Amino acid sequence: MKLIQMLTLCLALSLSLAAPSHHKEDHVQQDEPQGHQHELHHGANLDRCGGMEFDAIAVNEEGIPYFFKGDHLFKGFHDQAELSNETFPELDEHHHLGHVDAAFRMHSEDSPAHHDHQFFFLDTKVFSYYKHKLEKDYPKDISELFPGIPDHLDAAVECPTPDCANDTIIFFEGDEIYHLDMKTKKVDEKEFKSMPNCTGAFRYMDHYYCFHGHQFSKFDPITGEVQGKYPKETRDYFMRCPHFGQKTTDEHIEREQCSRVHLDAITSDDDGSVYAFRGHHFLSITGDKFHSDTIESAFKELHSEVDAVFSYEGHLYMIKDNEVFVYKVGEPHTHLEGYPKPLKEVLGIEGPVDAAFVCADHHIAHVVKGQTVYDVDLKATPRVPVKEGSIAHLKKIDVAMCGPKGVTAVIGNHYYQFGSPMIMMMAKIMPEQHRVSQGLFGCDH
Repeated sequence: MKLIQMLTLCLALSLSLAAPSHHKEDHVQQDEPQGHQHELHHGANLDRCGGMEFDAIAVNEEGIPYFFKGDHLFKGFHDQAELSNETFPELDEHHHLGHVDAAFRMHSEDSPAHHDHQFFFLDTKVFSYYKHKLEKDYPKDISELFPGIPDHLDAAVECPTPDCANDTIIFFEGDEIYHLDMKTKKVDEKEFKSMPNCTGAFRYMDHYYCFHGHQFSKFDPITGEVQGKYPKETRDYFMRCPHFGQKTTDEHIEREQCSRVHLDAITSDDDGSVYAFRGHHFLSITGDKFHSDTIESAFKELHSEVDAVFSYEGHLYMIKDNEVFVYKVGEPHTHLEGYPKPLKEVLGIEGPVDAAFVCADHHIAHVVKGQTVYDVDLKATPRVPVKEGSIAHLKKIDVAMCGPKGVTAVIGNHYYQFGSPMIMMMAKIMPEQHRVSQGLFGCDH
């Protein structure tokens, strides 16, 4: 009799532990192809370069990002997956769900007991870790530690001063956004209209990123505005994937020639060579020769993700956020001493900008910001932008350059050719559109 009772108890226990969660893992598992469903279980060999939607992302006290997927964890940008409970055993001991809903690293110098701690959210509970050790009296109910914040979160990210008025935590639950002021403890509900629903979010290098599927968008933590050319592919930026970043030279070139991912910047130098920048990579074209490499290899101070580039007197002026990097064109390109400098100091303009170009034998930089074009005389001291006009007849220009045929304005995957900057601004009839990959880069498919 006792043996039968024991077997019955074991069976009930095993069934209860095997019962699926009704939360985020389920809809991820249903949305994924059959071949990926095993990725959420112990012993799985996860490949983040295959494309996946992360459950949560947080940076540890050493600045290393942790990417959570199911009951697994990726540390940094290239390490292999490991079980989360190898680093955080209490996640299993206290909560047998095998996933993390949301995570962030607290930045609140007014709350020394919480400052620089990692917080993980699992359904209705929150865990606080410091140097990978669970703090006393945790886990706690989310409602106890963060009153006004709902359970079953999708993402969370810290917003320290001065990015936010006071140290703040931003919580995401579906399309609901909550700003928790750590000083006043007040919760404000926000509406981020231009952002997709985030399944993960984190702050890295003073920027804020919303992850959705295997793409991400950079956003303003106050308004939620997505600035720049997004969404972008996580495997081009955060994953360091061999499939995306370590192909042979020919494969690199073909990929960049034929990619339909929007360009970040493009320019033509004094010798007519074209440089096109996209994510971590750039494509250069000299005559009929193509070359592709990582931005970090040729422009190591930049790393990736430039906003605009123009060529002037044998130098590449590369704009990234509110800074300008200048390189002397050559083999290798030489970074000028004293740079980067503030964009305001170099061109008299506040960033971010969308595009910039200089036409041959001229000394005027045409800077596109939204639908406004500013002209900056590069020979003037100080350099003062003059509002030249608007391009209301065009959608927001992504990139632009000047060459022998005039101005090339790129919008998404297509480009338009204008005879001059003035014609671009005053054109009443749109010229014929061409596909970027074919017309500019010679892709044959």
